[in-house]
Amino acid sequence: MNGVSLLKCICDETRFEILEMLQKNKELCVSDFVDEIKKDQPLISHHLKTLKKCGIVKSREEGKKAMYSITNNQLSELISNITKASKKIPILCNNESCC
Repeated sequence: MNGVSLLKCICDETRFEILEMLQKNKELCVSDFVDEIKKDQPLISHHLKTLKKCGIVKSREEGKKAMYSITNNQLSELISNITKASKKIPILCNNESCC
């Protein structure tokens, strides 16, 4: 995967929220995302499926639940760095029509 492909995979508000939650919590199930993000379960599952297809998240079965986590530390650090940078540079993208 090249850089542009990676950015396309994570460049969605819901997917990035999912990744931020996983970066902070290491492993979560679908209901954790639904409760925190306040979006419907089918939508969350769709985004998790996309992230899994891209190789950004992985899942494991725990009873009836699927537990999701970020596939490697480099991706987790990337999400953390993007979040930190966005807070340090508040004037980025302050015009809603730019992106």
